[in-house]
Amino acid sequence: MTERQDIALFPLRVVMFPGSKLDLQIFERRYLDLVSHCMRNDVGFGVCLLREGEEVIREASKQTIHRTGTYAKIIDWDQLDNGLLGIKVEGQAKFRIYDCWQGDSGVLEGKVEFSEQDCLGQASIPLSEDLAALVDLLQNLESHPLVEQQDLQVDYDNLWELGWRLGDLIPVEVEQRQELLEQDDPWERIRSIEQLVADIANDT
Repeated sequence: MTERQDIALFPLRVVMFPGSKLDLQIFERRYLDLVSHCMRNDVGFGVCLLREGEEVIREASKQTIHRTGTYAKIIDWDQLDNGLLGIKVEGQAKFRIYDCWQGDSGVLEGKVEFSEQDCLGQASIPLSEDLAALVDLLQNLESHPLVEQQDLQVDYDNLWELGWRLGDLIPVEVEQRQELLEQDDPWERIRSIEQLVADIANDT
């Protein structure tokens, strides 16, 4: 997956990791068309964090995005009680954006390169014993009712998944989540998470 590919981009105020699941309400015509295209052709789109601007483009407004995001595919959809289309997407692989532009449909598009490591299906990396406290923390976070609804399937002896799921769930600012996503070394990501968790504990 190292060849650069053109994909549609969906700027949001969230950060996804491989294996992350996210519920979205779709109402803008350009994104309704994008979802239809994705479902018809079994393809996904890139979720990337907004650096500036709003999720809904308004006249004379501008969006700028971070250049590292996660490719997501639709795994479920439904018509919501409010009449909007609801979709659930799952993160598949991290990517970096090398160029982006506004497509004819109004959807942001980008030329991206996918990570060969930060992706689902990657060979697992067994955990060392000193990470037992982080495993306990993840299990505690997963017991929260809102997290339980996501029905996460976690391999607790895989460094990649420990980093991804803690990156999802620890209570940090979205920009700190983005920094975790941008790290390529899974051990470096875990050490950063350990420091963030220690900082949270010291502030309480």
